[in-house]
Amino acid sequence: MPAYVIAHIDVKDPERYEAYKAMSPISIHKFGGRFIARGAKAEVLEGSWEPKRLVLLEFPSVEAVRQWYASEDYAAAKALRQATSTGDLVVIEGFDPGADVR
Repeated sequence: MPAYVIAHIDVKDPERYEAYKAMSPISIHKFGGRFIARGAKAEVLEGSWEPKRLVLLEFPSVEAVRQWYASEDYAAAKALRQATSTGDLVVIEGFDPGADVR
């Protein structure tokens, strides 16, 4: 079952964050992930949320996300992201559109 990482990032050091943007795809792809959306302009349709930078990743499974997030391959990039920004990352499991979902 695919899994999705939703990242809401407030970049505090844009110059150094550029290095993170260059580093992160390497480990993401290694664990079977791919970008669905990456920092494009967000339009609020309802509510008062004012999102900063939004990123949506797709991985083959929640387990693949956990392995990527805890990996040595992502460690340096993660440390750089955490040093240059604040934010929230969540993982959500996808669903089978053919299943009866109520």
